[in-house]
Amino acid sequence: MLGGMQDWPLRVTRILDHAEREHGTRDIVSLYADGTRTRTDWRGIAHDSRRVAQALERLGIRRGERVATLAMNHARHLAAWYGTIGVGGVIHTINPRLFDDQLVYIANHAEDRVLFYDAAFAPIVERLKPHWTSIEHFICFDPAPGREGFEDLIAGESGDYSWVEGDERDPCMLCYTSGTTGNPKGVLYEHRSTVLEAMVISSGDVFDLRASAVVLPVVPMFHAAAWALPFASPMVGAKMVFSADYTPSVMCDLLREERVTHTAGVPTVWLALINHVESTGADPGNLKIVHIGGAAAPRAMIEWFRGRGIRVGHAWGMTEMSPLGTCGAPPAHWEELGDEQQLDYLCRQGRAPFGVELRIVDDAGNVLPRDGITSGRLQARGPWVIQQYFQDQNGPIADADGWFDTGDVAILHPDGVMQITDRAKDVIKSGGEWISSIELENAAIGCPGVAEAAAVAVPHPKWDERPLLLVVRKEGSDVGPDAIRAHLAGQVAKWWLPDEILFVESLPHTATGKLLKTAIREQYKDYRLGVAGEPLSVAQASRA
Repeated sequence: MLGGMQDWPLRVTRILDHAEREHGTRDIVSLYADGTRTRTDWRGIAHDSRRVAQALERLGIRRGERVATLAMNHARHLAAWYGTIGVGGVIHTINPRLFDDQLVYIANHAEDRVLFYDAAFAPIVERLKPHWTSIEHFICFDPAPGREGFEDLIAGESGDYSWVEGDERDPCMLCYTSGTTGNPKGVLYEHRSTVLEAMVISSGDVFDLRASAVVLPVVPMFHAAAWALPFASPMVGAKMVFSADYTPSVMCDLLREERVTHTAGVPTVWLALINHVESTGADPGNLKIVHIGGAAAPRAMIEWFRGRGIRVGHAWGMTEMSPLGTCGAPPAHWEELGDEQQLDYLCRQGRAPFGVELRIVDDAGNVLPRDGITSGRLQARGPWVIQQYFQDQNGPIADADGWFDTGDVAILHPDGVMQITDRAKDVIKSGGEWISSIELENAAIGCPGVAEAAAVAVPHPKWDERPLLLVVRKEGSDVGPDAIRAHLAGQVAKWWLPDEILFVESLPHTATGKLLKTAIREQYKDYRLGVAGEPLSVAQASRA
């Protein structure tokens, strides 16, 4: 026997239909790379999206075919998303910060037929065009005067178009991972998985979105669907503000002038913004909630925002999870906690919302207790968690019960809060015990004068591995190793203290702004600790 309710497939285009119908006049603001700021609304986005769908249909794009974008955040990019999905295609966001060989591999593996791109990335397009074997049409979002581009493509289209319908399990978006070994791997999102996640993301204990919210996703649209904010925001009718320029001064002006209430990005973005505000006295405006993800947020960063009355949502996820896994929000007993206890709570990565299940296991696959002490490999399952990589002949990567190994090492607390302690490959194993490189780095960033830090394992004859801490000083700072060790002594266990501290001009980052630990480990794999714990100079380190 079936239930008596209507069968209403969960299709992404229904989100845009809702925004157009119920919140049509709500603003969409775009700050382009040339400094131009434009305005439209959800009604305009819906109209342009239908025109994009008509144009793509004219170009021969059919159900399931891939349309790529190489672009920053703006309204035209958003219309390309919904237009591609609306014609039954799959929108494939390409990260322009990847290496050329990765960009070639990704587009060819996806078999993209159309590429929308920003003029800023025209050199990449011209350089790689001969190597992209399946792309037939190259369309610039913002071409030079006299050159045809996006507006010309849709100029002749009426917008009188009915979305292609289909099963809610049809694919709608393709995102490739950038942190795996070997070639990037494609994660193919469904209409159903995307709509379900967007519904959850908008809820109070996650991104707390509503019609009055003004949302600026600092996280790029090419990175894990901008954390699904372009889907969740129209679902509630929020105003959206897009920017192609993440310069701290530009960001501060945009936050203030557009009265942004909600924003989200990786820690490196917020470190730059905080340094700008501290050094210039700039005003970040009307911010109410900042979500930090992509890497663990330092305690000092969370404390800085809290000191300005801004709620911090510490989030965790990954491309394979569309990307939401957990998010921090005040628990029921929040008011009973002291300031330090609240900070302790916010430094963890939060609870799994409905739709995500988590567990930790040991190397043998045995399920470990949620006791707030035991750490293990973090596994996840749920309706927006990956089952199998795109066009991967190896079959499912989730086990028979749906559990996907995230590659993270974590602790689960009795109240359900999850705490990432490291990536499995980044943990420092000293004398049979684990040292969390993440916690060591974040503690170091809290030391005055430290702009950024990275902790990696180096060989030790007795303890197998010991931590080496690489530090980038803030401009004008002369902080030394003794001051950093003294600061760390009050933050971490004594045996966690780095054997050596090296000062470097900069640290490498991934295309999504995370510390590039693989490159750091490779650079220091043959490093040998100095005599009696005395730090080596940078010059000595480079010769070691």
